[in-house]
Amino acid sequence: MTEPRLEIEYCTQCRWLMRAAWTAQELLTTFPQELGEVALIPSSGGVFDVRLDGETLWSRKAEGGFAEIPLLKQMVRDRIAPDRKLGHSDRKDQ
Repeated sequence: MTEPRLEIEYCTQCRWLMRAAWTAQELLTTFPQELGEVALIPSSGGVFDVRLDGETLWSRKAEGGFAEIPLLKQMVRDRIAPDRKLGHSDRKDQ
């Protein structure tokens, strides 16, 4: 089984490289053993999409804004390490 590939596609015109890199850093720090790869994909047109193995977890255009990091961590965790606790980033209802 190959390890999961996370992609962050970001708009270079909007200068969102730093946001994409920070998001990647947060996810790699939280899932250092579980993620096989994190790719930053330069794009245009206001895109900021986060995909895991081709499945879109968050799209800035579809959702109307950027995802909060704790929410992204929960979404990634639910797919690659569902039994893992995230500490302070975990859902309040659990």
